[in-house]
Amino acid sequence: MSIPDIFATYGEPYFRSGETRVIARLLKSGPQVLATGGGAFMNADTREAIATHGISIWLKADLDVLMRRIKRRQDRPLLRTEDPGETLRALIAERYPIYARADITIVSREVPHEKIVEEIIDALTTALSPKPADDGDLAP
Repeated sequence: MSIPDIFATYGEPYFRSGETRVIARLLKSGPQVLATGGGAFMNADTREAIATHGISIWLKADLDVLMRRIKRRQDRPLLRTEDPGETLRALIAERYPIYARADITIVSREVPHEKIVEEIIDALTTALSPKPADDGDLAP
């Protein structure tokens, strides 16, 4: 079933429960890139699993960027409302403080995908680089 069909037939709680189980299973299967939907990171258990098994990256986008993107697609069940813009504003207000807990934040914007990928790789390289040992400022 498609995500909109799951939402329509069983509801969001059913979808989120399955999403949580699938993400937990996938995180245990070794190194990979796992792209989750926006609602997944809202679940505390999912955030903990990601923190335990990986590095979280938030691709942060401003409202105007998101609005341009959602106008091209009709597969966002939470945005099938009378006023998708207002719904999106409410989701941003609710979710962005939680998303800000991600290990890395990259600003997503209207640039070639390769540029965002380069920024992600650079941020991951920095995050994964060994940190210099703290010598306790043992200056002579």
